Amino acid sequence: MAVWTAALGFLALTACQLDSSFQNPKKPMESTAPSTVEPPSNHQALETLTLGAGCFWCVEAVFEQVKGVTHVRSGYMGGQVAQPTYREVCTGRTGHAEVVQFNFDPSVISLEHLLEIFFGTHDPTTLNRQGEDVGTQYRSVIFYRGDEQRKTATEFMERLQRDNTFGRPVVTELAEAGVFYVAENYHQEYFRLHGEEPYCKLVVRPKVEKFQKAFARYRR
Repeated sequence: MAVWTAALGFLALTACQLDSSFQNPKKPMESTAPSTVEPPSNHQALETLTLGAGCFWCVEAVFEQVKGVTHVRSGYMGGQVAQPTYREVCTGRTGHAEVVQFNFDPSVISLEHLLEIFFGTHDPTTLNRQGEDVGTQYRSVIFYRGDEQRKTATEFMERLQRDNTFGRPVVTELAEAGVFYVAENYHQEYFRLHGEEPYCKLVVRPKVEKFQKAFARYRR
């Protein structure tokens, strides 16, 4: 996670605070509420996984580059309010986490390998926080579907705890998947479209570069 310093001339701002300041003028903010459309799948062998690891711009940018992964969408899950908007989720009062949902082909990449990428590209030891992004909406969370995903994720996290991989306890939440609300259109493919914005340069890009270096074998 990049450190925001005075030398760079920026304050420690969250993605929510930066949102209105750095929109691409060629792509104005859309006011429509998120939908509940699930990613399309015409392949019966594909599985769906939903992960939260701080700002969804970071998570999306990483998993868009993973081979075997398709239909990557940023959105919200785990809250009590129907059809939440980004601004509502940013308050932390809806209970939702910013998440990324995608399909994956287990014949190309396994769930364990996806979890390896997930835990290797964010800090799972900071409760409700990733860097300067603070709040329950930024919690580390795995939303599983079915007993097999739950079992695999549980065993993976138990191994991390047993091996003391991070030197501190893992606080990642494991919860059954609920309704996935697709985020507003301007959040989709955010890093690809707005990679030169300060937040993307200082926060998203280091995560992408870490994935490219540490997990090159999984890169498409």
